[in-house]
Amino acid sequence: MNTLLLITSAPTSIHAWHAFRLAQALKAKNESFRVFFYQDGVYVANDLQWVPDDQRNLKEQWQQLDIRLPVCVSAALSRGITDSENAKRHKISQHNLANGFELVGLGELADAVQTANRLIQF
Repeated sequence: MNTLLLITSAPTSIHAWHAFRLAQALKAKNESFRVFFYQDGVYVANDLQWVPDDQRNLKEQWQQLDIRLPVCVSAALSRGITDSENAKRHKISQHNLANGFELVGLGELADAVQTANRLIQF
């Protein structure tokens, strides 16, 4: 079964953590799945977001999972998150997309939805 995890919750939400834990479990069972960060879920890819030492860092947890981490480019740009290519294109002075995350278009989400047997939104 191919599962799509659509993450729309901010990293401070318990729902975002549930999405990560499910991805972790699916990977451990070698089950086929994809993730897509959309709406406020894109905030997890912000490399400049500070997390106190006594809290878990969701961005680092996703990076350690070692899977493809596509992020909606439009949602990210509208929330102040960009990679170096889009920073140059849109004349933004800096980039802050965390390592391991990738800005992609909504076509990728459409493809993922079409090929998924189940979609779970967090």
